[in-house]
This record gives sequence, structure tokens and C-alpha cells, in this order.
Amino acid sequence: MTAAGKAFARKVASGRAGLWKGGRPRLARLDLELTERCNNDCLHCSVNLPAGDAEARRRELDTAGVRAVLEAAAGLGCLSVRFTGGEPLLREDFETIYLDARRLGLRVRLFTNAALVTPRLAALLERTPPLERVEVSVYGMTMASAAAATRNAGSYDASRRGIGLLAAHGVPFAVKGAVLPPTKDETDRLEAWAKEVTGLDEPPSHAALFDLRSRRDDKAKNERIRRFRLSAAEYLRLAARRGGGRIAELRRFVARFAGPAGDRLFMCLADSAAVDAYGRFQVCLSLRHPRTVYDLNRGSLEAAVKEFLPEVREMRATDPAYLERCGRCFLKALCLQCPAKSWAEHGTLETPVEYFCGIAHAEAASVGVLEPGEKAWTVEDWPARVGRLAAKPNTSEGSGAAAAACEGE
Repeated sequence: MTAAGKAFARKVASGRAGLWKGGRPRLARLDLELTERCNNDCLHCSVNLPAGDAEARRRELDTAGVRAVLEAAAGLGCLSVRFTGGEPLLREDFETIYLDARRLGLRVRLFTNAALVTPRLAALLERTPPLERVEVSVYGMTMASAAAATRNAGSYDASRRGIGLLAAHGVPFAVKGAVLPPTKDETDRLEAWAKEVTGLDEPPSHAALFDLRSRRDDKAKNERIRRFRLSAAEYLRLAARRGGGRIAELRRFVARFAGPAGDRLFMCLADSAAVDAYGRFQVCLSLRHPRTVYDLNRGSLEAAVKEFLPEVREMRATDPAYLERCGRCFLKALCLQCPAKSWAEHGTLETPVEYFCGIAHAEAASVGVLEPGEKAWTVEDWPARVGRLAAKPNTSEGSGAAAAACEGE
């Protein structure tokens, strides 16, 4: 509500008022990176720049620029925006940006470490709810582990203070962690604490399959990130914590989506996209290959969505290694291999990434569609194997492996 007590947004049924002309919207969800700067310097981060990076701040879209993107997105039928970073609350104009999004009727997902949540912001989120849970990254259950993971001595106290403000104001939130050397023995403690502070029965997610730097700007940090990645066996043990139901879920997923992709590169959602902190339109925030970036300073979001994005999604693979392996692999929908991963690892759009290939094969073996050591792209009878998998009862035996989602930090 506005100060005058009048609603600033009008509820409209999705099938009415011409909101979605001709079916689904062209852009249902937008990821909006408000800044690459962050008040933490987490060991595993694939994005962050220092909070005081003056050049990055100078280049960021200003308030009017962000508002223009939000208005254009709403005009294209967008229903949800995710504010992320870096740390989006570093933006001094965050409250204005947030209210702009809500006035446009957009649901807001806020990714934050909560350290910069103030009483004023918590009250605003209570008064004008985001309609999605705030997602809080929590890296460390003690001052020592948090300081080691975030490389910020004050991160523990600041984060807990912000979380306390969200809870006190009744703002729904969830927490998520990361399996890092300083935090790897805190999983039980994080899960118990998360249930207590959020009231959610669903355990928090744990980042473990870390992406490399999407700007490809720091070889030394990339090597450090690689060292933090779990092995396939370690990942399966982590996934097993979510219970035997994950095996049944994974079986259903494989049974439904198994099949080779051929020369198709993009398997992600067709009605979502991203805009980075500087006004560059992308398929996703992790993919910064020049061929997949559209500068909104030189064109419109409408042109990017209606003309540029379809062209990008129609790109086809030509790399023989990709076509021989990924193109023939019936696990393609299960694997995290995608152009963004190839870009971060190799600077290309299609070079296979061995790490994610290994994770997908381990998961497939855990549900019984591959034998240990077998390569999925060599399997000729995969339709029969998937058929047998679909016919199995949804029992809870097995390792409890889980497919990972591409959500970002």
C-alpha cells in the first residue's frame, strides 16, 4: 500500500486483460544482477568484486536504468524478478528498486547474505512483501568458520543480525549453505538451525558443484574453486542426506527427460533471461560469451527477448568432441553441462566439462541406468533401460542422489 492507503498494484488474472497474448509470456522470469560487488569475499564465489570497487560501481545501471529494465520486463509479461549480485543490498537505491518492482506487480526473489539488512529494510519487506522467500546464503555456523569461508571477520555477526531482523518482522526466508573446508563438518548443525529459524521442514540446499569465474578473470581463484569441488562419491553422500525419496524423484526425472540432445546447445527454460549489473542482456548470468550478450544500452529489452534471444537459443554445436559425447548422451537433461559451464571452464560454448560429466554418470549409476565405468554416449539400448527404470516402484533404496539446479549463489 502507498502512504495514502491506496494499492500501488492491481491484481489481474493471468488469462485476462491481454497479459499473455498468444499463450505464455515471452519473458516469465528475469534475473537482475544489481551489482557484482560484495561485502564478503567467499572462497568459492564465481562472481564477486570488492565492495569498494569504484569502477564497477560507476558502470552499474543507475536507478532509472534499472527501472526501465523492470518496466520493459513487465510489459513483456514478466511475473517474477530475482535480485542478485554480488550483494544486491550494497545498492544505496535498493529500496527504490524494490518498490519499483513491486509497483509493477512483480514477485521478487532476493538473494542476499543478510549482513546489510537494516530495521528499515526489514520493516519495508514486512509492509510490502516480496511474495517469494528471501534466500539467505549462510557460510559458517561459528564466527571462526564464517570468517574463514567469507574472508570477512565480521560476517557472522552481521549476517545473524540481519536474519534476526527478517525473523522479527515476519519476513519469510530460507537459508542455504556451501560445503567448504571451513564448513564441511557443520552440515548437521546448519540443517537443525535452519529448521529452527525458518520454520521450514525442507532442509537447506548446500552448494558443492561450484562454478568457475564467469568473467574468466582470475586463474588462481579458479584453481582454488576446483579444489573445493566435491568428488562424485562425496556429492552422492551429500545428496543422500535428503532421504531415499530423492532416488524416486531422480528416477522419475530420468525416465521423463532422458534422451540425446543432438547438436542442440541450450536446454534451459525458454521464458527466462538475465540482465547483468551493466545493462547487458544474457541467457543467464553465468554466460558472458560475446556471442550470447546483447547490450541494452544500444537496444531495447523487447528486441533482446523477441529477436536476439531466439537466435541464441537456436545455436547449434559444431565441436566434434561435443557431438560425439554430449550430443549422443541420453543423460543430457540430467547433466549440468551447458554453454555457461563451457564458457567458464574453457572460453567456448560447447567444450565438454569433465567434472559435470562425472557427476551425471555417478547419479545415473546410482539409479541403475548405467554400469560403473560405462559411458552414456556409448549405450545403444538406453530406451529399454529408461523404460525399465520407469517401471520400477518408487522405493527408497539407493544412495539418494540428487540432480542439482542452476540457481546461482
